Amino acid sequence: MELFHGPASTLWILPILALAIAIEAFFYKRAKGKSYPWKESGLSLVIAIGHNGAGFVNHVVIITLLGGLAWNYRVATVPMDAWWAWPLLFILEEFAYYWYHRCAHRVRFMWSTHSVHHSPQELTLASAYRLAWTPVLSATWIFFLPLVVIGFHPAAVFGLLAASLLYQFWLHSTLIPKLGPLDWVFNTPSAHRVHHASNPEYLDMNFGGILIIFDRLFGPYKEEDAGAAQVRASASDNDQQSAENRLRRFHRARARAVVGKILERSLGHDLQAAGLDAGGGQSGLSFYN
Repeated sequence: MELFHGPASTLWILPILALAIAIEAFFYKRAKGKSYPWKESGLSLVIAIGHNGAGFVNHVVIITLLGGLAWNYRVATVPMDAWWAWPLLFILEEFAYYWYHRCAHRVRFMWSTHSVHHSPQELTLASAYRLAWTPVLSATWIFFLPLVVIGFHPAAVFGLLAASLLYQFWLHSTLIPKLGPLDWVFNTPSAHRVHHASNPEYLDMNFGGILIIFDRLFGPYKEEDAGAAQVRASASDNDQQSAENRLRRFHRARARAVVGKILERSLGHDLQAAGLDAGGGQSGLSFYN
């Protein structure tokens, strides 16, 4: 999820979102036997405020500048008053969103932004607006500008995308069960719980926006297994600590490698003659351990 509209346009929806979260909190303890994660929700709100502020830059750069540039070089003009225009745009935009979301999980540069959305320890409705502050840098817009180039007006493209993201708000609930036949066509809370889960069998699944049909066509699609262990929105404490330790070791090793390369380029042969190289060398100084 990314913000593709100006901050002011989100104000009217805030009371509805707040009411939905209040209802979820009321039923949460009854359904799960534990208190609602208000701290997680509060953190999501703080992050959302920053993201909403970044929405102004997003609106100016992506929609006004890049969208306007693509519109000037469009190959055709789609008449949005034609009966087929909006249905066609909806299908094409869902197709574009599927590939954006799939790439956001596979391309490290894009994941560095999208991973913020997957950081909550528990999945609640508030998780929907935990979004990074750098959507302009995440290259999300690359997947939607072709729709402008082929002739759909930028306001229609990004307006419909904003509606898609609002639809996805209710998907971030663990209280809504499977919805039967709707799960075959639409992205539902059940399908999206799989997407957010850290269970090994659920990783990187179900990338659709409103529809789930492109996941079924191109994969990877995974149905929520009611008989399996409960879906985990994040790793267990032990797994989390282990992952954090591995991440810290990786960054330390990476930093040492960078320092080693700098020294090697600065000192050249003098570094090797002294027995110090980026990979370790005779001195026992290692930049990778």
